Amino acid sequence: MSKILTKTELAPKIFEYTVEAPRIAKKAQPGHFVVVMAHEKSERIPLTIADFDRQAGTITLVLMVVGTSTAQLSSLAPGDSLYALIGPLGRPSEIERYDTVVMVAGGVGTAPVYPIARAFFDGGTRVLTIQGARSRNLLFWTDRLAAVSHEHIITTDDGTAGRKALVTEPLQELLERDVTRRIQCVYAIGPTVMMKACSAVTEPFKVKTVVSLNTIMVDGTGMCGGCRVDLRGETRFTCTDGPEFDGHLVDWQQLLSRQKVYAHQEACSFERYLKQWAETS
Repeated sequence: MSKILTKTELAPKIFEYTVEAPRIAKKAQPGHFVVVMAHEKSERIPLTIADFDRQAGTITLVLMVVGTSTAQLSSLAPGDSLYALIGPLGRPSEIERYDTVVMVAGGVGTAPVYPIARAFFDGGTRVLTIQGARSRNLLFWTDRLAAVSHEHIITTDDGTAGRKALVTEPLQELLERDVTRRIQCVYAIGPTVMMKACSAVTEPFKVKTVVSLNTIMVDGTGMCGGCRVDLRGETRFTCTDGPEFDGHLVDWQQLLSRQKVYAHQEACSFERYLKQWAETS
């Protein structure tokens, strides 16, 4: 049983948890994820390890309530324990020594971007960060990202913070601007449509682009095949071969289509959960 030590609401429906997990914290690396269950009959869902403290034996998880499973997790409080916590899983980020990298964080993608940006920054790489959200009230960890960035750009869809723009606009500008100190790698983590758009922007510049794919995972060990992704005709499993892949190879249309397969069932489940919660509260 993994005890929840702290819980913070970072933004509407976005929660940060510090969880006691010494064995996971000992081995965690940027890019790793865990599979969690809130209760005995809950769904298994993947969450990226947003931070880890080896000395304290804790990991940090960030989630946004979008359905039944995340709502069940968000109902847990400090002192409660997760029914199951498995990890670290997946392949860690490849932290090479580059001259310059661009980290693009969209929405809740800020959480998985942070430890990767920190690893590059600590390793001596010049880090340029673009952090985007729909609105100011959905931004979080801006200070953390700024602290591990040589340049930190904020964008919002409605212009309530930073510049009114999509993250692809400053990304295009940075790629065009950095001629003498060429950008060698771009990390884009966030909504699928955002990662697809970022990959389209970087492809003409022939800049390596890494995306983290939030596809459907069940067991998290490559046995079920539910998280398969197509890379120009080659099938890979997000849980064991990823979660990071070359954004220029991903079949984005197939991925977007697969993410909608269970949309109706997920909506029905969430509706039942909200009804039950209303009746018991």
